[in-house]
Amino acid sequence: MKKETLSSITGIFPTPVYISHLNRKINSKELSFINKTKKDVYKNEGNTTSNDNYILNNKAFKILKEELDLRVQDYFDKVISPANNITPYITQSWLNYTKTNQYHHKHQHPNSLVSGVFYIDCNEEFDKIKFFKDNNYQIIKPEVKDWNLFNSETWWFTVKTGDIILFPSSLTHMVETKQGDNIRISLAFNVFIKGTVGNNKNLTELLL
Repeated sequence: MKKETLSSITGIFPTPVYISHLNRKINSKELSFINKTKKDVYKNEGNTTSNDNYILNNKAFKILKEELDLRVQDYFDKVISPANNITPYITQSWLNYTKTNQYHHKHQHPNSLVSGVFYIDCNEEFDKIKFFKDNNYQIIKPEVKDWNLFNSETWWFTVKTGDIILFPSSLTHMVETKQGDNIRISLAFNVFIKGTVGNNKNLTELLL
């Protein structure tokens, strides 16, 4: 009989993936604008994206933007916990439309600190977001019996309508080939900051 070893495993320097949910349905004004925008898109690598890439500045999304701003602030309070008075703000934002057998290519978001996705229409059975581990080179690479957070090279989360996910913009991610009959609609956005970063006496001060 194998002797059981008492032990504990923890993690250091983890990558934060913030998950929240919009506790209401998309209203008729928002839905009408989303459907109208379907006709004003360009072909992305694998799916289509709205030509308007400041989509949250539209009046139809005024309430939604306020709700997303609250989540962004919550992310900064809980994850970054800045000592200085900095204000995160959404920069660019756009709608993605992914039909059956389409996908969203593997990518990152330069010129941004935090990125987010709000899921407007998802099939919880099939839809997910997939993330990739940075610097994945291994000198020695044993075969893995059971995948976990420590030995995995990729990790995915299932998503459902109303979900909001925030993550560092440097984190590589993608959407695999779409299954199910619905058109997967997501609103993606980038976040930067205003205020003072660093410390004057330490010669690290940056005014943004």
